[in-house]
Amino acid sequence: MLILVSTPIGNLGDISQRALAALESADVVVSEDTRKTGFLLTHFGIKKPQISFREDNEDRALPKVMEFLELGKTVALVTDAGTPSISDPGFILVRSVIQKGIEITAIPGPTALIMALVLSGLPVHSFTFRGFPPRKGGPRRRWLEIDKDSPHTLIFYESPYRLVSFLEDALLTFGDRPAVIANDLTKKFETILRGTLSELIEQTRQTNLKGEYSVVIGGVGVDWPEEE
Repeated sequence: MLILVSTPIGNLGDISQRALAALESADVVVSEDTRKTGFLLTHFGIKKPQISFREDNEDRALPKVMEFLELGKTVALVTDAGTPSISDPGFILVRSVIQKGIEITAIPGPTALIMALVLSGLPVHSFTFRGFPPRKGGPRRRWLEIDKDSPHTLIFYESPYRLVSFLEDALLTFGDRPAVIANDLTKKFETILRGTLSELIEQTRQTNLKGEYSVVIGGVGVDWPEEE
């Protein structure tokens, strides 16, 4: 059986009882980063063998994980933080497990995109999650053009190294829409910046950017409400 186990995106207090029980019951834990997962397991007093399953070794690690599953072992899949397969390794494993008819379930839990969305103040009834943009400007701008006329709230992930250039390309493509940048969600220094894209560009240019960012951008016709 494969269990997709959601883990905290920052604050370890967000771990669920079901997640802990799943990790306890697993024969092996499949981890994006065995060191980070090792810290998590140690923190909660759990000792389990791990298999590394990263973006750059998925194809090589997949047969080993499938062998465990085909032997009837219980395998728990976790990523560095959040829900497995959401902009993290796991998709090809899930597809392979379904193809083989092996039992699969998931333990729900934290994911940065939902927290950023509900804290944004932008419409939540309809949204599109786009994940990480292309790294280079030309492909990124063409990629953004796909959603230029979308009425849905758009959610992206971006690294600190490309955040400003991404916002600049978003401004060029979408115009000066309302947007939100979220960082260090659930942590002590959780930060939510709200404004227009041009305002956020100015703020981030003057900031020492660290960690992964969630960016939420309003759809066509959406604006911030006027202050009373």
